[in-house]
Formats: sequence, C-alpha cells, structure tokens
Amino acid sequence: MLVSDFNYFLPEELIAKEPLQERAASRLLHLRRDSGTFHDRHFRDFPDLLRRDDLVVFNNTKVFPARLVGRRSGVKAQPVGPRNPAARGFLKGNVEVLLTRQTCADPNEWECLVRPGRKIGVGEQLFFGEGDELNAEVVARRTFGERTIRFAPVSDFFGLLDRFGHVPLPPYIKRSDRAEDRDRYQTIYARERGSVAAPTAGLHFSSEILTRMQKRGIEMVDITLHVGLGTFQPVRTKNVEQHRLPGESCFISEEAAARINCALDRSRRIVAVGTTTVRTLEDSARSSRNGRVQEGGRENEIFIYPGYNFRVVGALLTNFHLPKSTLLMLVSAFAGREALLRAYLHAVEQRYRFYSYGDCTFIE
Repeated sequence: MLVSDFNYFLPEELIAKEPLQERAASRLLHLRRDSGTFHDRHFRDFPDLLRRDDLVVFNNTKVFPARLVGRRSGVKAQPVGPRNPAARGFLKGNVEVLLTRQTCADPNEWECLVRPGRKIGVGEQLFFGEGDELNAEVVARRTFGERTIRFAPVSDFFGLLDRFGHVPLPPYIKRSDRAEDRDRYQTIYARERGSVAAPTAGLHFSSEILTRMQKRGIEMVDITLHVGLGTFQPVRTKNVEQHRLPGESCFISEEAAARINCALDRSRRIVAVGTTTVRTLEDSARSSRNGRVQEGGRENEIFIYPGYNFRVVGALLTNFHLPKSTLLMLVSAFAGREALLRAYLHAVEQRYRFYSYGDCTFIE
C-alpha cells in the first residue's frame, strides 16, 4: 500500500490558525460507513447523533508547555576568533527544544527535538529561563535530528515549565503561541499531564455539550494516552507497511476497563473521541486473548491502516487530518479510504476548517 494513496489537495487558507470563539461552534461532517454518504451538520448536533446505549470514551491527557526557548553554552562549537564581533552570539546562540517524551524521572531525561539541530552535539549545555533556572545537557543523539537531554535537578520542574515554557502548537499553525492557547489547546476534561499535542477531537466539547450528553443518559469514561513524537513525524517510507510509530505511554484504569468490557459484552457501541482513544483501545484489545481491553499501563506502538480489523471501536469522532499522515490512514481504515477521501473533497469544497483548531467528522 502506497503512502501516496492517502494524499489530497488542501488550500492553505483552510488550515485553521485560530480556535473559534466558542468550542462547540465548529462544523461536523457526518459520514455513514455502510452507505458512504455524508451530511453537513454542526458539532452541537453531536449529542443527538448518539444512541442512548452508547459508551463514549475520552482521552483525558493534558498538554504541558513542552516548547522551550533558551540558549546554548557553545562548548561544542568550533572556536571563533576573539576579534570577531559575532563570536559571543555564535558561542551562546539561541536554541529551541520541544520535549516529546520523558524517558526517566531520576535523572530527569527527555527525548526531544532541537533547533538548530546540526549545531547541537552531545555534551552541549542548554539553559532556559531569564535566570537560567533550567539547565540541561545533551547526552545522546537519536534518529532524524532527535536528542536525549538530561536536566539538572530542580525542586519544581513542571512548575518552571509552566512559567516560561510555550504551548507546543503544531508546525502548520504559523504563529507564536499566546496566553489563550493554554486554555484553548486543551480539552476541558484534561486531567493527566504528559502530552505534547492535544487530542484535538476533544477540543470541541464544552460543559454544555457534556451536560446534554449526561441528560440523555449517555455513559462516558476516560482513558489516557500521552501524545508524543509520532504526531509530528512524517511518513518517510514509500510503502505504508514499512512505517513504524514510536511508543507512547497509555493507561486504562480498572474501572474504565470494566465499563468498556461490560459494554462490549452487551453489544453496545463504543464511540471513540479521537484517534488517540482508538489506538489505546485497539492496542489493548489486540494484545488480549479474548479481544477485551486490559487495565493498566503500557507502551502503545500500534499503527492502524486499511485492512485492520477493529475489535472495540464502533464509531469515531475525529478532526480532519494531514495528507499522507498516519492519522489519515487510521481514519481510512475505519471509514474506507475511498469514502473518506470523497468526504474530504466535499469538506474542501464546502470550506470546512482543517486540522487541530478546525472542524470535525463523526463516522459511524
């Protein structure tokens, strides 16, 4: 299967750079898998599209300010003549780090993306904050420009990130983050800190929408998957089957597993809010003997593309995804590639808003 089979044309102006004033004001494209038909709706219709016996599953991960802007010490830079006025700036140039995954708590080590990547070698010292409150050393090089860095001990690491870290907006939102992004690039039900990207299907939910679902008697449950580097990595292979996703941490509580499995045993429909929820549920069920989800934490490396047999998920709410991305492949596996690409063509023609701050689709 070719990666190029998952391409489509998207005008630049349809990429949503800003959130709507109201979370639930987005549009919703309703796609039926059985017929391939679709209808234009609004997200406020979502509670009424659900069946009364549905179980809706959310990813309660919380985005943290994972983008750090600081300076490097220059200890690995080539010497510059002392009479050169650019020497000081060259040796202590700016650096940008995107923390993607904590690999160890003590010592505090993280996988990350670094810019400028080629100039940052092992042994380089990095400093962040107006008073250099955070200090890190590059301890390893990884593939595709990634690094492993180790932070010096501090009393409140995440508190410092909250002070001077930046919201890790996706690269296609070509603007600096602002104060309001700390609220809007976060679901209202976010609880478990650990993601460097929002599970964007959840950004549409407001307190009003959740209340309407509760009044209809819709059962809801939370699980956790911390979104990591896989969200940013392009597919570099020609064939889909050759691509591999990096691991992401996920967790399903004992209560959540029991409620999900009870719904499955009673042939109730599981509605996944977002592709991260799909991956968590399907990875857990795939590794069990009876096709039911398992409680506990695990490393999730599942890559879903057309031909996959879904064991848990019966309906999916998701945003519009990038061409040739693993997320588009997952949704194609669920909806059918041709039907989904027809729906995307319609969305482009109807001027839907795309990607993280954009509109959504409900596929059943």
